[in-house]
Amino acid sequence: MKISKKGECRSCCPIANGLDILGDRWTLLVIRDMLLMGKHEYHEFLAGPEGIATNILSDRLKGLVCLDIIQSRQHPDHKTKKLYYLTQKGKELLPLVVELILWSGTHYPAADMPRERFNQIKKNPKKIIKDSLRSIDAWEKQNLK
Repeated sequence: MKISKKGECRSCCPIANGLDILGDRWTLLVIRDMLLMGKHEYHEFLAGPEGIATNILSDRLKGLVCLDIIQSRQHPDHKTKKLYYLTQKGKELLPLVVELILWSGTHYPAADMPRERFNQIKKNPKKIIKDSLRSIDAWEKQNLK
């Protein structure tokens, strides 16, 4: 990630600046996992099918915290672990992630892509966004008291 915490950007182009934050494979997959899969713990991100390395995951989580896209807090059951959760800025990425799923799933579908889930998203992306935000809010009410 190349944008500093102070918000100093390398370019005047919003696309270039967005790519500085989200342009690597791992950052967007961590955000995807939080937005759509309800993942909040380090080990949950590691268990993803893409196989992120521990050092890369740690770096991406720290960068996302630094940019105020996610936050962390001490895990209530394990004092040495953290829970990660989305800020408002992070939640606002949900429509972008859904659109990327639709575009990629239409033009470059993987053979083992979960077709049923893709078809649900394609049929009613606004419902998926609404349901995902509702799920995120419910998790926050239960875990961020």
